[in-house]
Amino acid sequence: MTYDERKKKWWAWHKENPSVWNYFQRFSMEAVANGRTKISHHIVIDRIRWETAIVSTNEDVKINHDYVAFYARLWKVKYPQYADLFTTKRMKGEH
Repeated sequence: MTYDERKKKWWAWHKENPSVWNYFQRFSMEAVANGRTKISHHIVIDRIRWETAIVSTNEDVKINHDYVAFYARLWKVKYPQYADLFTTKRMKGEH
């Protein structure tokens, strides 16, 4: 699967699961508010998994591991002032 195909698949899933992005923003901003300048986007996703599987009783979101990097990239676009919060590597086929 090409990079563009993976991104398109993630985007469709992202639109169907808006709570994941809401959690991602919330938990990332929490880290910023607590003085963090660098964290792993994987740890944010794992916290979302915990939140939706253990804490919340109304949803259990299954997040494909392949989607994690796309959330970090979306963050960089939406929050350029905190773009360095996540370190991303070039994905295979990424332009």
